[in-house]
Amino acid sequence: MAVYTEVPDDEVENFLTEYDIGDVLSLKGIAEGVENSNYILHTTMGHYILTLYEKRVEKADLPFFLGYMQHLANNGISCPVPVAGKDGQSLKELCGRPAAITTFLDGMWPRRIQPFHCRALGKTMAEMHLAGQDFSLQRPNALSVKGWKEVLDACEGKGEQVKTGLTDILNKEYEFLETEWPTSLPQGVIHADMFQDNVFFIHEKLSGIIDFYFACNDILAYELAICLNAWCFEQDNSFNITKAQLMLRAYQEVRPLEEDEINALPILARGASLRFLLTRLYDWVNHPEGAFVKPKDPIEYLNKLKFHQSVKSISDYGITL
Repeated sequence: MAVYTEVPDDEVENFLTEYDIGDVLSLKGIAEGVENSNYILHTTMGHYILTLYEKRVEKADLPFFLGYMQHLANNGISCPVPVAGKDGQSLKELCGRPAAITTFLDGMWPRRIQPFHCRALGKTMAEMHLAGQDFSLQRPNALSVKGWKEVLDACEGKGEQVKTGLTDILNKEYEFLETEWPTSLPQGVIHADMFQDNVFFIHEKLSGIIDFYFACNDILAYELAICLNAWCFEQDNSFNITKAQLMLRAYQEVRPLEEDEINALPILARGASLRFLLTRLYDWVNHPEGAFVKPKDPIEYLNKLKFHQSVKSISDYGITL
């Protein structure tokens, strides 16, 4: 989440006349994140989140995102719910941007990941995957194997600005994954961006998931691979097998993994590392001066990639057949 588009007071007041959620009391920007402009909206009827969708989000994808959130909520998953206007529509326009209001989710994201966070995430992740099985809309993952090549080409060899030899490393890894990427594993709707700042807790209880604007149809176990990268490494880049084991066990208690899914985890984890390494690299070398949001360090994901390249057995992730 972030703020790229400023919303004047008179425009938000006029915008709220399209809803039955009271009058505006305050509007406060949320600085975290990289994709859209987000605000905490306080009205006489409560707190909400106002999102303006920026240029990197395709307007045609918004019915999928909003519909998926509503579908999950209808199936008992705690997440923001789109608020419909007086006309019954939840997608509108504000300040020249597509915009939507969603319900406010209580909780805080964990600044320091503990094992219990990983256990709770594994359970909720599996519940989301099962809940999404009958979601009717489809959205291909634009940042899967083909998309990685597009980002890699868009970086135009600028990886050398970050680390000598990085471009060659990226090219070789892409060539390997393009050949080895699995094509017959179980698929469904995944969140695809379940980093710690998108998962809220109240004490040790997971209170909900936010920010569904990368959600797509893809390999279900690829979501686990993304979360192994995002949740199971320490600040010194060491892999915490205890956290990984708790996440994977909790997931399997709800949705048991097939043998092929388990065996594919090292490849899927390498792909997840490359995906975030590439998008972070792109943002790093194309970061405009004076931008509100500081780009994230791509080298973090190079170190994670190296770990997954060194994995000899799935037991290195704390799981056995």
